[in-house]
Amino acid sequence: MQLCLLLHAIILFTAQAWALVEGDVGVVDWYKQLLGVPQVGALDTAPKFHTVGNDSLVLTATVKNVLAALHPENGSVAWRFVFDSEDRINGFYKDGEVITTLSGTGGATLRSFEASTGHLISERRLHSQAEGISFHPQHSGSVVTYAVRDDGSTTDGPRDLLVLTNGHKVTRFDGATGNAKWSWTSPDQTSLVIYNKVFSTSYAVYVIGVSKSIASYTVHITSLHSSTGEVLNDVEVPSSVAQPFHEMVLMSLHVPHQYRPRIAWLEDGQVKSKALTPDLKNRVGSVKDLKVDRIIDVGVSDHGYLVGWKKGAPTHILKMAEDGTLIKAWGQFETIPSDEANQIAFGGGVDKDGNVYVARVYWSNKLEKAVVDLFSTVQIETQQYYFPFDPSSYGSIHHVTLTVAPNPRVVISTSTGTVQSWSLSTTDAEMLWNREEGLSAISAAEFVQLPEQQSVVALGREGEGFIGRLQRQLVQAQDLPHYLYHFFLRYTSGSSSMSRPVAPANSSELSRDPFGFRQLIIAATDFGKVYAIDTSNGEIVWSRVFGLGWAEEKGPDGNVVGGRIDVDKVYVIKPLGSGGAKKKAKKTKKAAEEVTRPEVVLVTQRFAANTLVDTVIFHIDVLTGADVREGVPESQKSQGLLQGYDAIQGSLVQAFFLQNETRAVVMLDEFLQVYLYPENEETKAAFAQAAPSLSFPLSVTTGDKERGSSTRRVVGNSVELNDALSDRYVAYQTWTLSLPPDEKLQTLVPATKGPVASLGKVLGNRTTLYKYLNEKMFGALTESTTGTCGLYVVDATKGTVIYRASLPAFSGFEGSKKVCDVKMILTENWLVYHYYDDDVASGTAGLEQAKGWRMVSVEMYEGLADQKTESPGMSSYNPDMRNVTVIEQSYVFPHGISAIATTSTTYGITSKDIIVATHNNKVYAISRRLLDPRRPKRKPTAEEQEEMLIEYDPLIPDDPKRAISHNYEVANIQRIITAPALLESTSLVFAYGLDLFLTRVSPSGTFDVLSESFNKPQLVFTVMGLVLAIAFTRPMVKRKLLNQRWYQR
Repeated sequence: MQLCLLLHAIILFTAQAWALVEGDVGVVDWYKQLLGVPQVGALDTAPKFHTVGNDSLVLTATVKNVLAALHPENGSVAWRFVFDSEDRINGFYKDGEVITTLSGTGGATLRSFEASTGHLISERRLHSQAEGISFHPQHSGSVVTYAVRDDGSTTDGPRDLLVLTNGHKVTRFDGATGNAKWSWTSPDQTSLVIYNKVFSTSYAVYVIGVSKSIASYTVHITSLHSSTGEVLNDVEVPSSVAQPFHEMVLMSLHVPHQYRPRIAWLEDGQVKSKALTPDLKNRVGSVKDLKVDRIIDVGVSDHGYLVGWKKGAPTHILKMAEDGTLIKAWGQFETIPSDEANQIAFGGGVDKDGNVYVARVYWSNKLEKAVVDLFSTVQIETQQYYFPFDPSSYGSIHHVTLTVAPNPRVVISTSTGTVQSWSLSTTDAEMLWNREEGLSAISAAEFVQLPEQQSVVALGREGEGFIGRLQRQLVQAQDLPHYLYHFFLRYTSGSSSMSRPVAPANSSELSRDPFGFRQLIIAATDFGKVYAIDTSNGEIVWSRVFGLGWAEEKGPDGNVVGGRIDVDKVYVIKPLGSGGAKKKAKKTKKAAEEVTRPEVVLVTQRFAANTLVDTVIFHIDVLTGADVREGVPESQKSQGLLQGYDAIQGSLVQAFFLQNETRAVVMLDEFLQVYLYPENEETKAAFAQAAPSLSFPLSVTTGDKERGSSTRRVVGNSVELNDALSDRYVAYQTWTLSLPPDEKLQTLVPATKGPVASLGKVLGNRTTLYKYLNEKMFGALTESTTGTCGLYVVDATKGTVIYRASLPAFSGFEGSKKVCDVKMILTENWLVYHYYDDDVASGTAGLEQAKGWRMVSVEMYEGLADQKTESPGMSSYNPDMRNVTVIEQSYVFPHGISAIATTSTTYGITSKDIIVATHNNKVYAISRRLLDPRRPKRKPTAEEQEEMLIEYDPLIPDDPKRAISHNYEVANIQRIITAPALLESTSLVFAYGLDLFLTRVSPSGTFDVLSESFNKPQLVFTVMGLVLAIAFTRPMVKRKLLNQRWYQR
């Protein structure tokens, strides 16, 4: 007994001592700070170059709601500011040392930042989120303009701000104090007139918008007195604008002591404009003899230039006259082939002398390069540059940002989320840096183990003759002294320590390390790209862009349909050393390589622009990213776009993995028909054998969607084969989860699968609590109109509710409605969920408890103590399966969380930790002992101490030692996945969202590896000393024994 207690104590203290030390940072973990893909749909959020003193920055707002600045020399992050998810960025506006942002619904919040450091200078709430008016596009109806001083001077000092919010209110704020000087609200606050642009002169402020007419929009202009906000004039300009938020450009020409603005718009292919004067009585002008499809503000409209583009015709550069009276065509780019015009982007910039430059960037199919045509006001001929852009690796070019000081450079954003910078110092451009921002939008990820070093070569030599094997082994024997030397060095110096880098710096071969820490993460993104990430250092091993199949081919009209790929699941169908493959592999080189090389399948849906939806399978070699589908030409496996197999001509309802030797992917279409991948005689036979025992839940929508009376329900399904109706198995409903009328399904949460090392828990009184192990369990989260949330643990076979909890909804951001923000994880017999409790009046939080986040730990056992019903092997229809004992305990948690997971190990022997990503940008590991629901609410008895139970404390303290992300700011984590290493003690943890973070944790300590502090030389010398002592004393012992025998006789 004492020995058992001592062993438990050693493990406990070892686990507590296993904390990340400073020397391990960046060795056992890595962190990738990302920004998100730039928002290029509007000029107010798109990337811009900005000069602050002698330094230059690239500013951008991203789809991940981040405002960031990059160093243009190397692409590193200068600073970033992450906005709340409900507080969407509408635009950012730069003026010297200050950057101003407007965010939230209708421009609810105004902020100012230091341009060089990103420090927040001021923040002002203009209205609540509930009072905000939503527009589409989002940036419409809100804008910030820096006011011109009333005297027209250009002296230093902060300028006043003119802020348009909710599409009808303009406020002037003092640049020095932040106080409002005046405010004007449109008398017509209905949706008929929406203002979206503001321009300031020394005398007047012009507010430009549109009013809705029957078939189009009409330009509406109001002029206000600059000092008082008094209305000077208000006119509705005779016009017809189809897309006012994309086909209206505000132009100006800054000459000494004068601003000459014009508003330009596109009307029936003709560019029209009107000068902005206080009386607004001047006539509308037009650019004669010019028809265009689009007018584009490339960032130089404040210098009097914009671009007029028409497919199959020259691209015109339009210039505003010096006196501001008209707009005329001033220069042009030559016509490019129509098939290259689909990937065209424009950008503009100004040098230190005020000269304007306009760049046109497009992909040339003929040259197989990207072409930059650079037009400037100081050169007669257009300059042309080329750079080796690869569409098959990065997609198409969506946006271009140009700077010409000190040297011409472009920053491009692509359809796959890549951001690149190219120097145009020479005709052949040079890439300066590359950022894979698409990784900030990972939709699915999975760990895959790597083969051992040289295992492929060794297996490839199976079948060689005796002479060949003997010759090979004699050659390999030459390395024996080198191996022995390094083995002794590693043994005595601890160079195989867990905190050492697992991948050699000069290693180009993908192979695992001795502990299995080096693996690959296959990560697919929302931007149509899949990556292989090395877990040892976070570097990208390979990446492939998804092809669209028939949707990227030209139709009869010569246009490409287009679309997108959404990834639903990633499955490892041929893991390292898969048993099914080994049994069938012949002793040939090809068969051995097939056994060794792991493969993954990505289940995706292709949403074509013509509304057609197909389910597409991508089958990839993990080590190279090559397409391993049968029948693919060798030249296309690793080159070009990654094409898939159209598995279902329709949308996907559900996909799951058949856990047997065939490792087939099972998919259900809209008619609940079963499709397999790979679909062959072997997988069909395996599925037919497993079909009688299959049962799974589905989320279905009932009611009338068009009338808004639809709701989502949970139904259970099994499969059967009716040869008279179909040659495929079809799923049929077996049960429905009964929910209250006002409650609807939010999401289904599958249980985490893994090996079970223990079937029960032995208590201090020698009785046993047997775990309720039902592999058919799953979780369901619901929401209702009454402000409550539901949590259910359900048996998928017959729909029995094993556990249920009613929880309060979370109010969230100020002014937003209540939402169900419940996170849960279910593994073996253990359930942990997290929610916010603010319903004190109802008694949920308790009259003596404060509002806050709660974490509840639930354990489920079979019946009573020592009552075993053998749940792992029992049918769900057995009545004994309903005898479940639930033990639960609630704790106060200091933070909200965005993701939750449990650690996983090879055999399930190691204790499981809960891994959570919190709203304060940290990743924490919480010990199971801390969340044990059996913790006594008094001093533990001797028996409870023997079980290592500690006294219950309702508060889980905010201990920084539990932060496995230590000082990293890991922002907006959406999901956490874990994988076992070869060491039973260690689990790999990968957290992804805006940022990427990977580390290793050992919940029970590294009991299977000697620590770095272990004195290995002393052990060696001790053993050698013992050997010498034995050798020295052995003759003496022999003589003594011999003498004893003589005397005994």
